[in-house]
Amino acid sequence: MNDYQPSRADKFSFGLWTVGWQAQDVFGGPTRAPLDSVEAVHRLSDLGAAAVTFHDDDLFPFGSDDATRDHLISRFKDALKATGVRVEMVTTNLFSHPIFKDGGFTSNDRAVRRFAIKKVLRNIDLAAELGAETYVLWGGREGAESGGAKDVAAALDRYREGLNLLCAYVRDQGYDIRFALEPKPNEPRGDILLPTIGHALALISTLEEPDRVGLNPEVGHEEMAGLNFAHGIAQALWHGKLFHIDLNGQHGPRFDQDLRFGAGNLRGAFWTVDVLETGGYTGYRHFDYKPPRTEDYDGVWETARACMRNYLILKERVASFRADPEVAAALEAARVNELYEPTLSEGETIESLRAEEFDVEKLAARGGAFEYLDQLAMEHLLGVRS
Repeated sequence: MNDYQPSRADKFSFGLWTVGWQAQDVFGGPTRAPLDSVEAVHRLSDLGAAAVTFHDDDLFPFGSDDATRDHLISRFKDALKATGVRVEMVTTNLFSHPIFKDGGFTSNDRAVRRFAIKKVLRNIDLAAELGAETYVLWGGREGAESGGAKDVAAALDRYREGLNLLCAYVRDQGYDIRFALEPKPNEPRGDILLPTIGHALALISTLEEPDRVGLNPEVGHEEMAGLNFAHGIAQALWHGKLFHIDLNGQHGPRFDQDLRFGAGNLRGAFWTVDVLETGGYTGYRHFDYKPPRTEDYDGVWETARACMRNYLILKERVASFRADPEVAAALEAARVNELYEPTLSEGETIESLRAEEFDVEKLAARGGAFEYLDQLAMEHLLGVRS
């Protein structure tokens, strides 16, 4: 029987802010003590994780002097070396400190925007030093609560300007780093700029170096907007823009729950794994979730283990679904493979199409055969077919 034990080859990754979340929220203070980043690296390594990620403020407190910063980075490096865990992605906290109450790149205050760029630049240097390949930018404070407080067009100008500056810096330094934008519709701002995958793709298309910038979609963020996450990442892959991914769980359009992966929308998780495993994604499977306030650190490590275990279980279920001859026949009956055929084949013209006769009533009466196919997927997900 499969024990669903992860290995480094599975490329599972965790943010230090996930297992290290002290479980404070707007209604109550922390229920867990701070977690040393060194302990986090060792514990995640023991569980089978391949990599970790972090915000700058996860490693060293905001405003740390150089000596403190260097000491904490050195300890972290030692833990990475001792375990073989790597840093695959880095990001910058532009949302916690009060200076970012109106955003970083799009703050109305020009001095704040300049400080935000400076903070990111220093952390990009650290990311390059640690060998990170991806730099995520989540604009959680880039937004507004009232229409008159933010000129959206001007804010998007500044967003684009900031991204262009960072791309130029990475290019000039010769760093092998790509940027990934992380969309979210709301929370902590009332309305956040670049709320969905589509919004972010549109902005990327206007950049001076669009090839350097892609996406880091998150399950909960898209589902907060009532969207289909698997469809979203499929489109991101279609554009060649799925540079990174955040996996967690969510119960539909409500607050950002950050449940462990597989909790919440389980059918959505099944199709998400299907897209990742069959759609050509080769990056890390990164978990961005929050262990609940009810848990002590034993519970925290259980949630981390469960994220990886759930992914591996769903990966097995997806493989079973795709290998099932009955599924292959159902796909054929549902004409799924016809979608790979061009609507106009080579040699056909608009004129020949216009001359063709169609039996509209017969076509309209023809069933899709989708429900049987979907039921087969359900049965594989539930483990009653193999």
